[in-house]
Formats: sequence, C-alpha cells, structure tokens
Amino acid sequence: MFAAVDLGSNSFRLHIGRHDGELIRVVKSARDPIRLAAGLDAQGNLTPAAMQGAVNCLTRFREILNAYPIESVRVVATNTVRIAKNAGDFLPLAEAAIGYPIEVISGLEEGRLIYMGVSNSIAIPGERRLVLDIGGGSTEVILGCGHEVLKVESFGIGTVRHSATFFPGGKITSAGFDAAILSARSMFEDAAPPYQPQHWRTAYGSSGTMRAISDAIQKNNLGDGSITLKNLTSLRKHCERAGSISQLVLNGVKLERLAMLVGGLTILIALLQEFNIAVLYPIEAGLRMGVMWDIYLRSTKRDRREQSVHHVASLFHVDMSRANRVADMVRSLYIQLKPGADTYAQYVYWSALMHEIGMSVSQAGYHKHGAYVIENADIAGFTTREQRTMSKLILSQKGNLKKISEGFVDLDFAKAVLALRLSVTLMHSRAELDYADFSLKMKNKIELEIRQDWVTLHPTVAFWLQKEIEYWREVGVEFVVRANS
Repeated sequence: MFAAVDLGSNSFRLHIGRHDGELIRVVKSARDPIRLAAGLDAQGNLTPAAMQGAVNCLTRFREILNAYPIESVRVVATNTVRIAKNAGDFLPLAEAAIGYPIEVISGLEEGRLIYMGVSNSIAIPGERRLVLDIGGGSTEVILGCGHEVLKVESFGIGTVRHSATFFPGGKITSAGFDAAILSARSMFEDAAPPYQPQHWRTAYGSSGTMRAISDAIQKNNLGDGSITLKNLTSLRKHCERAGSISQLVLNGVKLERLAMLVGGLTILIALLQEFNIAVLYPIEAGLRMGVMWDIYLRSTKRDRREQSVHHVASLFHVDMSRANRVADMVRSLYIQLKPGADTYAQYVYWSALMHEIGMSVSQAGYHKHGAYVIENADIAGFTTREQRTMSKLILSQKGNLKKISEGFVDLDFAKAVLALRLSVTLMHSRAELDYADFSLKMKNKIELEIRQDWVTLHPTVAFWLQKEIEYWREVGVEFVVRANS
C-alpha cells in the first residue's frame, strides 16, 4: 500500500492506494477544506490560526494512516507553502503532526506529478493531451503524449485569492466576473501558443474545481452537461442571478465549495478562451494519484530523478567519464564510512554525477555556480529539500568547510561530504581507488590509512590531504592520516 498526502492551498487531501498489477486502486480518501491560502496575512506569512488548523488536520490524517499497513508515504506541499515567508516555522510543526517529512514541490514538479496521475489513469497509448489543473493557489498546464510530459507551466493564479479579489464579501456581479476573467487571461495569453489545439487531441481537467464545475453544469441542467464555453457561460449567469455566495444554490456542489467554484469558474473560462479549447473532460486523477505512481515507480527502480540527473549533466555538457569516476569512488567510500542510514547515499551519488555542472558557467568557483543551479533549477522528480541537500554537497566539494559546517550535526551528512571531497581529489590526481590501498573511518575524528607506496605513486595526493587536514581542523574535526607499508 502507498499513501499520498497533498497539502494544497485550498484543501488538504489524503489517498491510500494499492497497486493491483495494472492500476493503483484508492482504498481510502480523506479531505479537509482548510483554505490554507486564505491564512496568508498581508506580509505573506501564515497566521498562527492557519498553522494550527493545518496541524489539527494533519494530526487527524496521521490517525488514518496508522490504521493501514502502508509501505511508503509521501507528503507534498504546493503553492501556499512554497510562497509563505514563514514556511520554515510551519513545516517542523506540520511534520511532527503527520509523522513524515513534507516535500515542498515546485510548480513544474506539481505539474509533472499531476500529468503522471492522469496519464496512468487513461488507457489510450500515445494520445497527445492537454491537462489543466486549477488549484487553490496555482494553475498547472501540461502538454503530454502518452506517459511523457512535453511541456509544463505553473501559473501563480488560484481559486482562493481570485475569489477573494474579485468577489469580495461573497458578492457576485457581472463586472466582477468580467474583471476576473480578464485578469486570468492576462496571466495565460503569453504562454498560450504551444498549447493550442493543433498540438493535442484531448483536453482534460484534473482538479476538484474542474469536477465541481462539471457537476454543477450536469446537475443543474445548464446546457448539455459538458464543459464548454457555452455551458460555462450558462453557469456564470446562474451565479450572477444569485447575487452572492450566500444565496447561490447549485445541486451537486457542497456549500463549502461554492466560493472557490466561482473563482475557479472565471479561471476556467479564461483558459478555454486563451487555449481555444472546445470541450474539456474532467477526470478523477491528479496530483495524489501521480504521487502514488511515483512511489510505485521508485520501488521498481524506475526513478524519474535518475533520468533528471543525467539530463542536467548533459544540459551542462558534463564530462561523464570524469563524473562517473567520481560517482563510483563516492559510492565506495561512503559505504566504507558505514553511515547510520541510507539518507544521503543516493544524493551524494547524484551530486557526484553533477559536481562539475558549474564549469559551463566558469571554472573559477565552479562549485558555487553548480550549487546555485541545483538549488534553484526546476529538476523533475526532486523536491526543494532534495535539491537543497545536493546543492550543499556540490558546494562542499572543494574549499573551506565553514560554509556548510552547520550540517555536520548530522554525522551521515559529514560522511557524505568527506566521501565527495576525497573522490574529487582522487579524480583530479588521476589516482585509482582500491580498497587494498585505503582504510577510511569517521566517528569522533577522521582516520585515513594509506599504503606508503601508493602515496609515492600519487605525490599530489599528499599535498591535497594536507589541505584537507587544515580545512577539517577549521570546523573542529581532527583528520588523522597514516601511511603504512
């Protein structure tokens, strides 16, 4: 069993599913419309009340998760946590409540996972499709073919803020609708050309907003029941006649969804207008299903992150013979250091493969350029936390250690840094690593034993090791090197 928890800007949601050989079947779902985006104050901080509401919800979700024999759980946070200035204060509280680490994903990664959920739910191989997802804080637009994402963009427009901005106090007017649609169109118009109908066969809507709008059209006899501009206009007129959210009645739509539906309706109208979509088909799949598929694929060794690392290395013209040498040595040295857990094993290996990407910017300070790129780029499959970890490792590969010394409270991280630095040194010295030549330990201090004749064969290594001793001493770690016969 797998579980996906989505900390959305509008609602927090949970899916528990099981892979049955072909599909992932959802066996349990939960939802709490906590409206996290509405909890951002004028300074962009989550209010104490908003954070407490989120913590209470996640505590309830944890009780649900504990009732099932789950093999793997992933918790992802989207737009509101991405932009909240005090997310650093909120995340530890939220993680303690849910009992799992929370991955803050980029808008592009959110789009990739949404598409993964949709593509694995549609049994039409090779179909070129457009997928739209209107969330509480952002809107994702994805163009794909079969299981492959061709293009993805994330726009900072969602139902929560749009509803509050153009329908203040819940008042619904024609002028408010016109302004909301025009504002949304201005967000999408520049990006529209690659998403025109000639590039896809079918358009799908994956979010709860899309499904709620579809239900409103079908269950209130607004047109023929499909999502078209004509039927969306009929729904708009129905909302305008109500005059306010409090007076709006829509069969099939829960009261708690009405405010978000009106804001989402304006965004959806703008999307259909800008992308020239004739008919949009709602689908019961999206981010949470995509997260569970990602968990499943990782468990079968088909990790999207592996592909992304090689793509980034290729994009920055990395010499893969050098990169692979460092990565192989890193793996060997890190195993020899006997880390307490596997937390950094994959990250230090991937960091080794990408350690020279900064060379395409400048050879001077290439480790700094590489670290900046990895932390700030949109890299498919990775969370911001994972990219930050690899960024620190790449930054640590040379020079002083003071810049990352705060991470050394985690001994396994310090071991990863040591393994990467020594591997880079050995590669630069054109020295081949052999277990018979090395014995490496790290506990209260670093202990390295090397065969004397090996040092003679590789004279520059002695110079670099002396520099390493000094660098580690600066951060309070003793580094002892012994040469034996």
